[in-house]
Amino acid sequence: MDFDKKTIKKIVLILFSAIAFHCALQNISSVLSLAHRLFGIFLPFLIGGAIAFILNIPMSRIEGLLFPKNGLLDRFRRPLAYLITLILATGIIVLVFFVVVPEMGRTFSMLAEQIPSAMESLEQTLDSLSISWPEVKMYLDRMDINWSSLTQKAVGLLQGITSTAVNSSFSAIGKIISGVTSFFISFVFSIYLLMQKEKLSRHGKQVIYGLFPLHAADRIMEVLSLSHVTFSRFFSGQCIEAIILGTMFFCAMSLFRMPYALLVGVLIAVTALIPVVGAFIGCFVGAFLILIVNPWQAAQFVVLFLVLQQIEGNLIYPHVVGSSVGLPSVWVLAAVTVGGSLLGVVGMLLFIPLCSVCYALFRTFIKDQLKERAIPQEKWNLPKP
Repeated sequence: MDFDKKTIKKIVLILFSAIAFHCALQNISSVLSLAHRLFGIFLPFLIGGAIAFILNIPMSRIEGLLFPKNGLLDRFRRPLAYLITLILATGIIVLVFFVVVPEMGRTFSMLAEQIPSAMESLEQTLDSLSISWPEVKMYLDRMDINWSSLTQKAVGLLQGITSTAVNSSFSAIGKIISGVTSFFISFVFSIYLLMQKEKLSRHGKQVIYGLFPLHAADRIMEVLSLSHVTFSRFFSGQCIEAIILGTMFFCAMSLFRMPYALLVGVLIAVTALIPVVGAFIGCFVGAFLILIVNPWQAAQFVVLFLVLQQIEGNLIYPHVVGSSVGLPSVWVLAAVTVGGSLLGVVGMLLFIPLCSVCYALFRTFIKDQLKERAIPQEKWNLPKP
């Protein structure tokens, strides 16, 4: 083996990496503490990057619809597009935190007041049924239902839900206010990223091509481009699908004269942002709200949800979101499960496009390997039934 200068550098680098790794394992608590501190320092910039990425999706489309390029007003295209996007995003946040959540709190409070009369009505209905059906009376007598205790528990449960919903919304607002400095840094950083995105992209490419060999740099750029396209299409498709689903529920509930049409429509639109399981959360809350007012309409709402969910799952979602992600259904379910268990709702949103990128890269790698090794198609392709 020739110990030239390049080989010696590689050996020194390997030894240095092994020593550093050993020291890190021996002081793992200090390393984790340092990593946590560094994460806290860079967290505002990470949040700013996430804000910029999400706002850039609608901003780019709005910017393309404004003044023509190279015109007299070309310099105002991006600031005006950003202002419109910011107004839309702020409107959505205000609608959720200051309209939907307090309205749900008031609704639960109203329902808590109606529960005693509803329990009395239910008790009278069961008594009338027991006269016509003695078997029902015998069954109820064996159950020994304490209606007053049941009513108190139901009222306490709704009051707890009410206080939790209202307190959660205001505690979230309080956390935002308490972290106003970090949020301000993130917000300013996102503005800088959006206003200078072409320049920053050019600098990033210069760094990548300056540090890595040409073939490795090309591969990195290919992965970054695929990730950007996949994440952008997924988030935009998820938002469009949520708006369509919420509008469908609002129109259908208004047509059938169901209560809480606007509240349930907005709630389902918001919860539908959570892949796969989000709309069912909105259905459960909506059915519960309608149940207290009119049990028959609550059953109609469940049937309506199942019909609209089939339309959304078979027609809207595959065209709006599914085609943009390009991930088989079984892997979507796996990504939602793993992401939700690790990072909650944020994990559900991140893991689907992340798994889609990994799936596309792995699929390309396998196809290249099959082609390079000249494996005949008959070896791996199943015959048509």
